[in-house]
Amino acid sequence: MHNVDTLNGPSFSVRNRIGRMIWGFVYTLFFALSPKPFHGWRSFLLRLFGAKVGRGVHVYPGVKVWAPWNLELEDQCGIASGAILYSQGKIRIGYRTVISQGAHLCTGSHDYTRPGFPLTTMPIHIGNHAWIAAEAFIHPGVSIGDGCVIGARSVVTKDMPGWKVCAGHPCKPIKERLLLTVKDNYHEDLGVAT
Repeated sequence: MHNVDTLNGPSFSVRNRIGRMIWGFVYTLFFALSPKPFHGWRSFLLRLFGAKVGRGVHVYPGVKVWAPWNLELEDQCGIASGAILYSQGKIRIGYRTVISQGAHLCTGSHDYTRPGFPLTTMPIHIGNHAWIAAEAFIHPGVSIGDGCVIGARSVVTKDMPGWKVCAGHPCKPIKERLLLTVKDNYHEDLGVAT
């Protein structure tokens, strides 16, 4: 952090603040107003500002991004309108992971035990094939395992394991996440979809 006393100055450097000001301008005019199908355009804008964006990424125009240079979006992940990527620290979203509308990934907090109330940041890591459902809140420093499902409006304060369905306030594992195979979707004797 640039400043450990938030009562007498900004937490981030001048360079960071200028970068966010320019991003805010580009976001407002070119990102947020772009047509929904223009995923490639929005990916280009994020890359222009330092994000690592994989192939086939779907970031919708209503996604709020604090600092693109702190984002890593793996191939084919999707982020719905209304999601907030509060990327004061690093956020990594894995391959084919879905972040639903209103989900909030927050990498910043404040140390309330110190007089200056300094800003602290910790990265968030969301694994591959995960789903963060609508309006879930992910705290700073949390890792979500591969294949994990976080239920709607859950508050995730600690790491969640892979291939589990997790929910609640605070969020906790509830059951295994099982995936149907192609064979499970067909009657073996008729060969038709069910």
